[in-house]
Amino acid sequence: MYRFVMNKNAQTGTRDHEVHNKTTGCPNRMPNNENQVDLGLHASCHEAIAYAKRQYPNLKIDGCYHCCNACHTS
Repeated sequence: MYRFVMNKNAQTGTRDHEVHNKTTGCPNRMPNNENQVDLGLHASCHEAIAYAKRQYPNLKIDGCYHCCNACHTS
């Protein structure tokens, strides 16, 4: 299981709230602690993003290109 977090701040341009793998880390890309929304433990980025979308249905959510590339779509 891996711990995932979502950035409270949307990315400029895409307006995506990126999901990051906090367990494996994301060098130089991890949002500051005060900007992280804890998504809990999940087996994959796909599960973490599905969870985030259920919790925050009005947000555009995507996986980080660097640490959740399998879930990165834009």
